Amino acid sequence: MNNKPIGLIDSGVGGLTVMKEAIRQLPNETFYYVGDTKRCPYGPRTEEEVLDFTWDMVQFLLKKDIKMLVIACNTATAVALSNIKDKLSIPVLGVIQPGSLAAIRMSKNRNIGVIATQGTVKSEVYPQTIQQKTTDANVVSLACPTFVDLVERDMYTSEEAWKEVRDTLQPFNQTDIDTLIMGCTHFPLLRPLIQEAVGKKVELIDSGAETVNLMSTILDYEELNASKNSQKSAHQFFTTGEVEPFQKIAEQWLKQSDLNVQHISL
Repeated sequence: MNNKPIGLIDSGVGGLTVMKEAIRQLPNETFYYVGDTKRCPYGPRTEEEVLDFTWDMVQFLLKKDIKMLVIACNTATAVALSNIKDKLSIPVLGVIQPGSLAAIRMSKNRNIGVIATQGTVKSEVYPQTIQQKTTDANVVSLACPTFVDLVERDMYTSEEAWKEVRDTLQPFNQTDIDTLIMGCTHFPLLRPLIQEAVGKKVELIDSGAETVNLMSTILDYEELNASKNSQKSAHQFFTTGEVEPFQKIAEQWLKQSDLNVQHISL
Protein backbone atom coordinates (compact mmCIF):
# COMPACT_ATOMS: atom_id res chain seq x y z
CA MET A 1 0.00 0.00 0.00
CA ASN A 2 1.16 3.50 -0.81
CA ASN A 3 -0.73 6.61 0.28
CA LYS A 4 1.32 9.14 -1.68
CA PRO A 5 -0.58 11.29 -4.20
CA ILE A 6 -0.86 10.70 -7.94
CA GLY A 7 0.14 13.65 -10.14
CA LEU A 8 -1.70 14.74 -13.27
CA ILE A 9 -0.51 17.45 -15.64
CA ASP A 10 -2.18 19.22 -18.55
CA SER A 11 -1.82 22.37 -20.63
CA GLY A 12 -4.98 23.72 -18.99
CA VAL A 13 -8.34 22.47 -17.74
CA GLY A 14 -8.71 19.60 -20.23
CA GLY A 15 -7.04 17.05 -17.99
CA LEU A 16 -9.88 17.50 -15.53
CA THR A 17 -11.78 15.04 -17.74
CA VAL A 18 -9.13 12.48 -16.82
CA MET A 19 -9.24 13.44 -13.17
CA LYS A 20 -13.03 13.09 -13.06
CA GLU A 21 -12.78 9.50 -14.22
CA ALA A 22 -9.81 8.85 -11.93
CA ILE A 23 -11.74 10.04 -8.88
CA ARG A 24 -14.65 7.80 -9.88
CA GLN A 25 -12.58 4.67 -10.49
CA LEU A 26 -9.99 5.19 -7.74
CA PRO A 27 -11.87 6.73 -4.79
CA ASN A 28 -9.16 5.92 -2.24
CA GLU A 29 -6.46 7.82 -4.10
CA THR A 30 -5.36 11.43 -3.67
CA PHE A 31 -4.70 13.46 -6.82
CA TYR A 32 -2.60 16.57 -7.40
CA TYR A 33 -3.42 18.34 -10.65
CA VAL A 34 -1.37 20.99 -12.46
CA GLY A 35 -2.94 22.97 -15.31
CA ASP A 36 -0.61 25.29 -17.23
CA THR A 37 -3.43 27.64 -18.20
CA LYS A 38 -1.12 30.65 -18.56
CA ARG A 39 0.78 29.02 -21.43
CA CYS A 40 -2.15 27.10 -22.93
CA PRO A 41 -2.66 25.97 -25.67
CA TYR A 42 0.30 23.68 -26.33
CA GLY A 43 -0.88 22.56 -29.78
CA PRO A 44 0.64 25.42 -31.81
CA ARG A 45 3.91 25.52 -29.84
CA THR A 46 7.26 24.06 -30.87
CA GLU A 47 8.33 20.67 -29.57
CA GLU A 48 11.09 22.35 -27.55
CA GLU A 49 8.57 24.58 -25.79
CA VAL A 50 6.20 21.71 -25.05
CA LEU A 51 9.02 19.61 -23.64
CA ASP A 52 10.28 22.45 -21.44
CA PHE A 53 6.79 23.35 -20.17
CA THR A 54 5.98 19.72 -19.44
CA TRP A 55 9.17 19.30 -17.44
CA ASP A 56 8.30 22.46 -15.46
CA MET A 57 5.10 20.80 -14.28
CA VAL A 58 6.79 17.46 -13.64
CA GLN A 59 9.50 19.05 -11.48
CA PHE A 60 6.84 20.87 -9.45
CA LEU A 61 4.96 17.64 -8.74
CA LEU A 62 8.09 15.65 -7.96
CA LYS A 63 8.61 18.01 -5.03
CA LYS A 64 5.19 16.85 -3.78
CA ASP A 65 6.50 13.27 -3.61
CA ILE A 66 4.03 11.74 -6.07
CA LYS A 67 3.97 7.98 -6.65
CA MET A 68 2.73 8.08 -10.26
CA LEU A 69 2.63 10.69 -13.03
CA VAL A 70 -0.11 10.95 -15.64
CA ILE A 71 0.50 13.24 -18.62
CA ALA A 72 -3.14 14.11 -19.19
CA CYS A 73 -2.38 16.09 -22.35
CA ASN A 74 -2.12 14.54 -25.80
CA THR A 75 0.31 17.12 -27.15
CA ALA A 76 2.61 16.73 -24.16
CA THR A 77 2.32 12.94 -24.37
CA ALA A 78 3.30 12.99 -28.04
CA VAL A 79 6.34 15.17 -27.39
CA ALA A 80 7.54 14.38 -23.88
CA LEU A 81 6.34 10.96 -22.68
CA SER A 82 9.35 8.87 -23.70
CA ASN A 83 11.81 11.52 -22.47
CA ILE A 84 10.16 11.73 -19.05
CA LYS A 85 9.67 7.97 -18.66
CA ASP A 86 13.38 7.43 -19.28
CA LYS A 87 14.35 9.82 -16.49
CA LEU A 88 11.87 9.00 -13.70
CA SER A 89 11.73 5.98 -11.43
CA ILE A 90 7.97 6.22 -10.82
CA PRO A 91 5.35 4.98 -13.34
CA VAL A 92 4.63 7.56 -16.06
CA LEU A 93 1.54 7.25 -18.26
CA GLY A 94 0.34 9.12 -21.32
CA VAL A 95 -3.07 9.25 -22.95
CA ILE A 96 -2.32 8.22 -26.54
CA GLN A 97 -1.74 4.47 -26.39
CA PRO A 98 -4.82 3.71 -24.23
CA GLY A 99 -7.04 5.73 -26.59
CA SER A 100 -5.56 4.05 -29.66
CA LEU A 101 -6.07 0.55 -28.29
CA ALA A 102 -9.66 1.34 -27.32
CA ALA A 103 -10.39 2.58 -30.84
CA ILE A 104 -8.95 -0.60 -32.36
CA ARG A 105 -11.15 -2.70 -30.08
CA MET A 106 -14.26 -0.65 -30.84
CA SER A 107 -14.03 -0.12 -34.60
CA LYS A 108 -15.86 -2.65 -36.74
CA ASN A 109 -14.93 -1.34 -40.18
CA ARG A 110 -11.39 -0.25 -39.26
CA ASN A 111 -12.05 3.36 -40.30
CA ILE A 112 -10.93 5.46 -37.33
CA GLY A 113 -11.05 9.22 -36.99
CA VAL A 114 -8.85 11.33 -34.73
CA ILE A 115 -9.48 14.91 -33.63
CA ALA A 116 -6.70 16.66 -31.78
CA THR A 117 -4.57 19.80 -31.55
CA GLN A 118 -2.29 20.90 -34.36
CA GLY A 119 0.74 19.56 -32.52
CA THR A 120 -0.72 16.11 -31.96
CA VAL A 121 -1.96 15.79 -35.54
CA LYS A 122 1.37 17.00 -36.94
CA SER A 123 3.24 14.40 -34.87
CA GLU A 124 1.15 11.60 -36.48
CA VAL A 125 1.44 9.76 -33.19
CA TYR A 126 -2.10 8.36 -33.30
CA PRO A 127 -1.86 6.84 -36.82
CA GLN A 128 1.58 5.45 -35.99
CA THR A 129 0.41 3.94 -32.69
CA ILE A 130 -2.69 2.41 -34.26
CA GLN A 131 -0.83 1.01 -37.27
CA GLN A 132 1.79 -0.55 -35.00
CA LYS A 133 -1.02 -2.59 -33.46
CA THR A 134 -3.03 -3.41 -36.56
CA THR A 135 -2.15 -3.21 -40.25
CA ASP A 136 -5.68 -2.92 -41.65
CA ALA A 137 -6.79 0.38 -40.05
CA ASN A 138 -7.44 3.54 -42.01
CA VAL A 139 -6.87 6.60 -39.82
CA VAL A 140 -8.22 10.05 -40.71
CA SER A 141 -6.86 12.88 -38.55
CA LEU A 142 -8.24 16.40 -38.21
CA ALA A 143 -6.76 19.31 -36.25
CA CYS A 144 -9.34 21.24 -34.23
CA PRO A 145 -7.31 24.13 -32.74
CA THR A 146 -10.30 26.26 -31.73
CA PHE A 147 -11.85 23.59 -29.49
CA VAL A 148 -9.29 24.07 -26.71
CA ASP A 149 -9.96 27.80 -26.61
CA LEU A 150 -13.72 27.24 -26.33
CA VAL A 151 -13.19 25.04 -23.27
CA GLU A 152 -10.61 27.28 -21.64
CA ARG A 153 -12.99 30.24 -22.01
CA ASP A 154 -15.83 28.24 -20.42
CA MET A 155 -17.87 28.40 -23.64
CA TYR A 156 -18.19 24.67 -24.25
CA THR A 157 -22.01 24.73 -23.96
CA SER A 158 -22.56 27.91 -26.00
CA GLU A 159 -24.18 28.39 -29.39
CA GLU A 160 -20.81 29.55 -30.68
CA ALA A 161 -19.30 26.22 -29.62
CA TRP A 162 -22.01 24.25 -31.43
CA LYS A 163 -21.44 26.18 -34.67
CA GLU A 164 -17.67 25.80 -34.41
CA VAL A 165 -17.85 22.07 -33.71
CA ARG A 166 -20.36 21.43 -36.50
CA ASP A 167 -18.37 23.39 -39.09
CA THR A 168 -14.98 21.99 -38.07
CA LEU A 169 -16.08 18.35 -38.12
CA GLN A 170 -17.91 18.57 -41.45
CA PRO A 171 -15.06 16.81 -43.35
CA PHE A 172 -15.92 13.57 -41.50
CA ASN A 173 -19.26 13.52 -43.34
CA GLN A 174 -17.28 12.49 -46.41
CA THR A 175 -15.66 9.52 -44.63
CA ASP A 176 -16.82 6.13 -43.42
CA ILE A 177 -15.44 6.33 -39.88
CA ASP A 178 -17.32 4.36 -37.22
CA THR A 179 -15.01 5.39 -34.35
CA LEU A 180 -13.63 8.80 -33.40
CA ILE A 181 -10.83 9.35 -30.89
CA MET A 182 -11.12 12.58 -28.94
CA GLY A 183 -7.35 13.04 -28.97
CA CYS A 184 -7.25 16.01 -26.64
CA THR A 185 -8.40 15.87 -23.03
CA HIS A 186 -10.24 19.18 -23.48
CA PHE A 187 -12.55 17.66 -26.06
CA PRO A 188 -14.75 15.45 -23.82
CA LEU A 189 -16.21 18.66 -22.39
CA LEU A 190 -17.58 19.18 -25.90
CA ARG A 191 -18.73 15.57 -26.20
CA PRO A 192 -22.48 16.20 -26.72
CA LEU A 193 -21.73 18.64 -29.54
CA ILE A 194 -19.13 16.35 -31.12
CA GLN A 195 -21.53 13.40 -31.00
CA GLU A 196 -24.29 15.39 -32.65
CA ALA A 197 -21.93 16.65 -35.34
CA VAL A 198 -20.62 13.19 -36.37
CA GLY A 199 -23.82 11.24 -35.71
CA LYS A 200 -24.87 8.55 -33.28
CA LYS A 201 -23.41 5.74 -35.40
CA VAL A 202 -19.90 6.96 -34.64
CA GLU A 203 -18.46 5.69 -31.34
CA LEU A 204 -16.53 8.34 -29.42
CA ILE A 205 -13.34 7.31 -27.62
CA ASP A 206 -12.26 9.35 -24.60
CA SER A 207 -8.49 8.78 -24.49
CA GLY A 208 -8.30 10.19 -20.96
CA ALA A 209 -10.91 7.84 -19.53
CA GLU A 210 -9.15 4.89 -21.17
CA THR A 211 -5.92 6.00 -19.48
CA VAL A 212 -7.54 5.68 -16.05
CA ASN A 213 -8.18 2.00 -16.73
CA LEU A 214 -4.44 1.60 -17.28
CA MET A 215 -3.69 3.60 -14.13
CA SER A 216 -5.76 1.17 -12.12
CA THR A 217 -3.98 -1.83 -13.62
CA ILE A 218 -0.51 -0.42 -12.89
CA LEU A 219 -1.42 0.56 -9.33
CA ASP A 220 -2.47 -3.05 -8.73
CA TYR A 221 0.57 -4.56 -10.44
CA GLU A 222 3.07 -2.30 -8.68
CA GLU A 223 1.21 -2.60 -5.35
CA LEU A 224 0.88 1.17 -5.17
CA ASN A 225 -2.79 1.34 -4.20
CA ALA A 226 -3.71 3.59 -1.31
CA SER A 227 -5.01 1.90 1.81
CA LYS A 228 -8.81 1.88 2.13
CA ASN A 229 -8.55 2.58 5.83
CA SER A 230 -6.12 5.49 5.58
CA GLN A 231 -7.03 9.12 6.22
CA LYS A 232 -7.19 10.33 2.62
CA SER A 233 -5.87 13.82 1.91
CA ALA A 234 -7.88 16.32 -0.13
CA HIS A 235 -7.19 16.62 -3.83
CA GLN A 236 -5.12 19.67 -4.75
CA PHE A 237 -5.23 21.78 -7.89
CA PHE A 238 -2.56 24.13 -9.18
CA THR A 239 -2.86 26.58 -12.06
CA THR A 240 -0.36 28.93 -13.64
CA GLY A 241 -3.21 31.23 -14.69
CA GLU A 242 -6.08 32.86 -12.85
CA VAL A 243 -7.61 30.81 -10.05
CA GLU A 244 -11.25 31.88 -10.39
CA PRO A 245 -12.00 30.70 -13.96
CA PHE A 246 -10.05 27.49 -13.38
CA GLN A 247 -11.97 26.80 -10.16
CA LYS A 248 -15.31 27.52 -11.84
CA ILE A 249 -14.75 24.99 -14.61
CA ALA A 250 -13.25 22.43 -12.21
CA GLU A 251 -16.18 22.61 -9.82
CA GLN A 252 -18.70 22.42 -12.67
CA TRP A 253 -17.04 19.44 -14.32
CA LEU A 254 -16.14 17.51 -11.17
CA LYS A 255 -19.45 18.39 -9.50
CA GLN A 256 -17.62 19.39 -6.32
CA SER A 257 -17.48 22.66 -4.41
CA ASP A 258 -14.77 24.46 -2.43
CA LEU A 259 -11.91 22.83 -4.32
CA ASN A 260 -8.38 23.58 -3.13
CA VAL A 261 -7.06 25.60 -6.11
CA GLN A 262 -3.76 27.48 -5.86
CA HIS A 263 -1.89 29.73 -8.26
CA ILE A 264 1.71 28.75 -9.00
CA SER A 265 4.50 30.19 -11.12
CA LEU A 266 6.63 27.86 -13.19
